[in-house]
Amino acid sequence: MVKSKTVVSVSLGSSLRNHQAEVELMGLNIKIKRIGVDGDRKKFMQILRELDGKVDAFGLGGADLYLRAGRYKYRVVDIAKMVSVLKKTPIVDGGELKETWERKVPQILVEKDKLNLQGKTALFMSGMDRYGLAEGLSQQGCRLLIGDMPFALGIPIPLTRLSTLRFLSIIMMPVLRRLPLKVLYPTGKSQEARVTRSPHLFKRADIVAGDFLYINRFMPDDMVGKVIITNTVTNNDIEVLRKSGVKMLITTTPEMNGRSFGANVLQAIFVSILEKHPDNILPEEYLQLMNTLNIQPRLLYL
Repeated sequence: MVKSKTVVSVSLGSSLRNHQAEVELMGLNIKIKRIGVDGDRKKFMQILRELDGKVDAFGLGGADLYLRAGRYKYRVVDIAKMVSVLKKTPIVDGGELKETWERKVPQILVEKDKLNLQGKTALFMSGMDRYGLAEGLSQQGCRLLIGDMPFALGIPIPLTRLSTLRFLSIIMMPVLRRLPLKVLYPTGKSQEARVTRSPHLFKRADIVAGDFLYINRFMPDDMVGKVIITNTVTNNDIEVLRKSGVKMLITTTPEMNGRSFGANVLQAIFVSILEKHPDNILPEEYLQLMNTLNIQPRLLYL
């Protein structure tokens, strides 16, 4: 009899993106479900309480439990309060996979998929959210435009060096971690709204990287010739990108039953397979699982 695992991603985002899948990995039948609560904090906490101890791992969607930049990591106070209702089942936000696996993705794109990244300009919606990927692209010769200040804070000045981001993070993250959730992340229906911001940065970029909802929220209508590197996309999202003229979509997580799930889901799957608390899992163990399962980035020419 095949052993079963259940992973649930509870997202503060839109319920329109709900999905479920069933996959077999390493002899395990893994049931995956995504539940969006449309920004409803009480419903979010209620679902966690109801399923605590009944599922093998939770993924945290629509927000991050930690702000990260390199080795610096700060717990987001508002999120930490909400997930504190959990007593048995672990919850992960995908950050460890972003720091380990996504750092390797650019190297794979160059060596396996023969993409030329040298000299390309990569716009990151948030370096704190995708620091590993930013570092990986920089190592492959990309010039960086880091959008934490223009997109998160409304200050129209992009950073161009990861060292500057690290320095500012030391100053900013202790303050940012205490801000209300609605200031840090769009939730619920606000995730679906388009509010074009800093279109000149998109125009300068060959590559736009980051969370899809963040990209979709701020990008201009004209994205002709751009390469998008993201993770969670639905078929409808792919159509949006195609109509805007995007040349190529790269997802860092694989397709499962017609969509690519987020890093939080993949990390939760790995936690359930390893049967260890996330605090006791080494980065190398995640990478070893990625290699064992032969997980690769997905490329789509649109």
